Amino acid sequence: MGRYRGPVVKISRREGVNLVESPKVQKYLERHPYPPGQHGQRRRRKPSDYAVRLREKQKLRFYYNMSEKQFRNLFEEASKKTGATGQVFLQLLESRLDNVVYRMGIASTRRQARQFVAHGHILINGKRVDIPSYRCEPGDVVEVHANAKKNEFIRENLEARKRGKPHPWLEFDADAMKGTFKHRPSREDVVVPVNELQVIEYYSR
Repeated sequence: MGRYRGPVVKISRREGVNLVESPKVQKYLERHPYPPGQHGQRRRRKPSDYAVRLREKQKLRFYYNMSEKQFRNLFEEASKKTGATGQVFLQLLESRLDNVVYRMGIASTRRQARQFVAHGHILINGKRVDIPSYRCEPGDVVEVHANAKKNEFIRENLEARKRGKPHPWLEFDADAMKGTFKHRPSREDVVVPVNELQVIEYYSR
């Protein structure tokens, strides 16, 4: 199964959370707090344990805008590392270049961040990297390519993000359009609308 490319509002309504962290989507969810479709407002029976775990897995996968194959492979890698699997898994997800570009405020969504990376707008340690799944390591310097610094979307995103709260594992200078991936985040620093333990149980069944 590939990445979801449909309407972000529709998938957010189906999962019941704002998967793209957009104020517009949040307002829409508040006005329509039920799944999409003609049967969305019907009372539904209590989901099974399997269904609950599946939905949590899907939420996290859509949240990070990944294909099922990429997502599962990353989980299997996390499960083989030392430490709590849930925390390691989230650290690997947060280390993806498309996510780092989004977290720094260069892009307004992870979809847009993926585009910026694929189009060669992002440099890592001075070298162009066009692979969204590239794994950032502590100390890596992430910056906008000189040719993309006049991009109106990037400039608007950075201006809007100046009003936001910075993430403690990242350092970013909006004026220079340059930042550093300082370290992998702790579990307490990563706020996701998902119970990752349910995801672990889903894959461990």
